[in-house]
Amino acid sequence: MRLMIAGGGGFRVPLVYRALISGPYSGLVSELVLYDVDPGRLAAISAVLKAMPAAAGRAAPGHAAAVGHLPSVRTTTSLRHALDGADVVFAAVRPGGTAGRTSDERVAQSLGVLGQETTGAGGISYALRSIPAMLELATEMRHFCPAAWLINFTNPAGMVTEALVPVLGRKVIGICDSASGLVYRAARAAGAPLPEGKLDGVGYYGLNHLGWLYRLESGGRDLLPGLLRDPSALAGFEEGRLFPQALLAGIGALPNEYLFYYYGQGRAAGAMRSLPQTRGEAIHGQQSELYPRLATAGENAFRLWDDARRSREEGYLAEARGAGEQRDEDDLAGGGYERIALAVMRALSGDGDAELILNTVNTVHSAAPGPGAARAAIPGLPEDAVVEVPCSVGPDGAVPLPQDRPAVQQLMLMQRVKAVERLTVSAATYGSRDAALAAFTAHPLIDSAGVANRLLAGYEAAFPELGKLWRPSADRP
Repeated sequence: MRLMIAGGGGFRVPLVYRALISGPYSGLVSELVLYDVDPGRLAAISAVLKAMPAAAGRAAPGHAAAVGHLPSVRTTTSLRHALDGADVVFAAVRPGGTAGRTSDERVAQSLGVLGQETTGAGGISYALRSIPAMLELATEMRHFCPAAWLINFTNPAGMVTEALVPVLGRKVIGICDSASGLVYRAARAAGAPLPEGKLDGVGYYGLNHLGWLYRLESGGRDLLPGLLRDPSALAGFEEGRLFPQALLAGIGALPNEYLFYYYGQGRAAGAMRSLPQTRGEAIHGQQSELYPRLATAGENAFRLWDDARRSREEGYLAEARGAGEQRDEDDLAGGGYERIALAVMRALSGDGDAELILNTVNTVHSAAPGPGAARAAIPGLPEDAVVEVPCSVGPDGAVPLPQDRPAVQQLMLMQRVKAVERLTVSAATYGSRDAALAAFTAHPLIDSAGVANRLLAGYEAAFPELGKLWRPSADRP
């Protein structure tokens, strides 16, 4: 199988390669093609892959020894050459790079609004840049590898996936490790750890970075209520510590970690403003110094990258943790996205089914034909909307599993944010500045027409390409 990674110079690409050469996914890919617009980044990541211990016949830290042949690795800056013959495409692109992320955060913070890369104002700005780039990739896929699957890591993952469905249909699947991480951590804390790739008894509904674990059954009994009443068990994993126990008891569910920005908006915004630099600035500084060193580091390239990776993981969601509070060692070990992506890839190839939380269209098809054969996996959200739910994955793609109707407050928040997402997709797809302004105005973390106007103007100043995106209404379909 030939795998192409768009954004092949990305910092997390070595995690994918590590999973491909060790453990259960070894032998799944015969050729790995890394595509990136930046040849310097490609050279740096290539150096890391060559220096990875398992590539020399030894297992990478924390992983089983490699089995079978190592995939050949090819790099290119030509998108068409990269796509030619691809069976699966992983996409993790960041138009504007880490400097763009910094602007996403800083423009929002300068106006007193939460500055986060995927949530709220920063997420809308990021989507306005990433969706056009991903639409170009999807269009090229239809020409050069029409049978290929696109597994989308590009953030904001839900919005980007929704924008690509009209082009690729069921051939696009969005992934994120946040929801799956919550489920597996909660299951361990409840004393009923789940096998990887199995979600029996799990109830989860949401959008990307906006979801809730509402059921956790084992042996026919829902363990979640007991977990929510157990302070010591909650203290044993990040989401349990992140939210007040009274809040968890009130909603009767465990929120995705990104809901901290909604339930603790004031605390989050204040903590971000108190930090000496934004998360984007920290990552931009780290990578600006690291990448040139990697390309010439020889056998030390992997060690340099892994040290930087661990440092980066230590700073994740720092605004949500108290002074001196450290992340769990399992999280610091790295990995998540790549295991989900490769599990999807293996299931698509026909090598066994998998159950995974994915971003896909909110439609469950009944075996019986006729009216009513299709219904929403998450009742209360549009059937054609992209949602984040447990799915069964096989050669025909990702099939969402039916979920309970969300509680009123959870459903209202999802409906409101989904409306914002669809306005953003429309703005980026059809070049509508009015839709972009409406998205900023309607977002519950902004909720102000005046602030929305200033946000959009600020992002247009930071990203001149946005001005080129807008088209007169007469020119839009």
